[in-house]
This record gives sequence, C-alpha cells and structure tokens, in this order.
Amino acid sequence: MKIQLALDRLTIEEAIAIAEKAEQEIDWIEIGTSLIKEFGVKSIKEMKKRFPNKFIVADIKTFDNAKYEFEMCFQAGADIATVMGAAPAVTLDVCVETAERFGKKVMIDLLNTLEENLKYIEQFDNVVVCKHISKDQQEHGGKAQWVSLSVSGHQEVAAAGGIGIDTLAELKKLNPDVLIVGSAISKAEDPKKAAREIRKAWEALS
Repeated sequence: MKIQLALDRLTIEEAIAIAEKAEQEIDWIEIGTSLIKEFGVKSIKEMKKRFPNKFIVADIKTFDNAKYEFEMCFQAGADIATVMGAAPAVTLDVCVETAERFGKKVMIDLLNTLEENLKYIEQFDNVVVCKHISKDQQEHGGKAQWVSLSVSGHQEVAAAGGIGIDTLAELKKLNPDVLIVGSAISKAEDPKKAAREIRKAWEALS
C-alpha cells in the first residue's frame, strides 16, 4: 500500500513545507487541483525540484484538451496526471497515449462515472483508477459509502476522500493499492507521525 499525500488550498511554499515533514512516511506527493489552478505548473516544477525522487501526481482532472494538458504536466515534472472517468472516450484514449509516450502514468478519477464509461475504462492496462468521494459530498452529501470496483488485473486502485484512521476499516473492503490522504496528514500537528500512524493502522488490519 502506498500513501499519496494530497496537498490543496495551500501556497506552494506551505505545500512543500508539509511534504518535507511527512517525506519519510509517504510514497507519492499530489499537487492538488486547487493548488494547480491557483499557481499553475510552477507548483509541479517546484515540488519535483524539491523532491526529485518522489512520485509527483498532478491532479488536473482533465476533461478535454488532454494532449496539451498532459504534456504540460509531464514536461513540468509530473509522473502521473489525472483525467475524469466521465470524460469522452477519445479524451481517455489521448491521456493514455500521451502518458505512454512520456513513460508516465494516468490516474482515472471515477467520480460520477457512469456504467458505460466504467466498462470502457476496464480495457486500459497500467493505469490507476481512483474511487473518489468528493469534497462536496463529504461536506454536504451525508455519509458516503465505499464500494468494491471491478477493475482489470493490470490496474492499480486508489481511494480518495476524507481518509483517516477512522475510515480505514471500511476502506479495507475496497483494498486499494494507494491511499490518498489529505487533511489527516496535512493539517496534523505532526504530519510525519500522522502518516506513520495511518500506515501502521492499515497494516494492523491485514
């Protein structure tokens, strides 16, 4: 299991400072959507410059103009970029093709993805599919439930949305390869300790 630290609603400097504190206990560093929207690809460049050996995720949530947006992220230093599973099939194809050309990876965010697209996504190998409970759903939609997904044997599964110690037991049913954790680490008094405790709690459920 990998821990992906999601960094959002921060300045670039604040995001780097938090990642530095948690660095030893995390595997992937996510430049969150809001961070990229506010500061652009500079946020990707600065994070990769500071953490050249970490896997950098650009959570751009592409829905169109895939070639341009994915190339922009990969050229800035991202190792993986995200596309919405609800996007048109041609957009998903272009994202996968562009990632393969750069030797990078695609994460497909399944938020609000309909059955037709889920079936289409099953064909892709060497991608990460992300089961995502949205921020709005967390704050306004009541209690969200994790469900199992039917995915290809060559696809990694990530889970995102309000993940912390108290959600791990329920998440174990999904058994993701990647836990995408935001505020439970980024807002903790000791981010390194918080990340370590999440990993230990997960391992204890095995």
